[in-house]
Amino acid sequence: KFLGIRSRPYGVGVVLCGVVVFLVGVNLPAPEKKIAARATMLDDFVPAYQFAEFHRVRIKTTRERVFAAIQDVTANEITLFRTLTWIRRFGRPGPDSILNLPRHEPILAVATRSGFMKLAEEPDREIVLGTLAAAPKGTRLKKDPTPEDFKALHTPGFALAAINFRVEDATNGEIVLTTETRIYATDASTKRKFAAYWMWLRAIRHRAEQAPR
Repeated sequence: KFLGIRSRPYGVGVVLCGVVVFLVGVNLPAPEKKIAARATMLDDFVPAYQFAEFHRVRIKTTRERVFAAIQDVTANEITLFRTLTWIRRFGRPGPDSILNLPRHEPILAVATRSGFMKLAEEPDREIVLGTLAAAPKGTRLKKDPTPEDFKALHTPGFALAAINFRVEDATNGEIVLTTETRIYATDASTKRKFAAYWMWLRAIRHRAEQAPR
């Protein structure tokens, strides 16, 4: 039992809250950071970024079971997920998406059919997803973008967002599950817009977490 985590839904749910962070943002703006050396597949796609969030948890199980759980977990298994995404979309109805998830459908399955792209995957080790967090009005992207297109996009007005889930062996029959979210704004104006937006959303998230359950 670690941080009150009693089972697969709780353990994976803790780390999959990184998806919530991806959506609602909890960091204050920061100067651009760059990786010192490649350590994960996420580094291949967002080696420089201004906003980031990292979560880590140890679970006593196998890499295979955790990697499967990452891809199977639903919004109903994660405390406050549906509440926070409801806030993020201002309560508006809409089609199925990461902001309006069906109750019992895997989060990653919905994500990859509604705006997220699978950038890379090493089975039972790491999966990386990416999307555009911001784009200039009227932008038209190519019909079937590739991970290489995502990596090469540096045109002003865009914000690239990527999130990974990584599983590593630890000691005593445990594994370490991590998730990291990075956002890279391609110009100063887009970065400033994100700065104000993320501070506002941080206040919303804090209030939601303090509300009685």
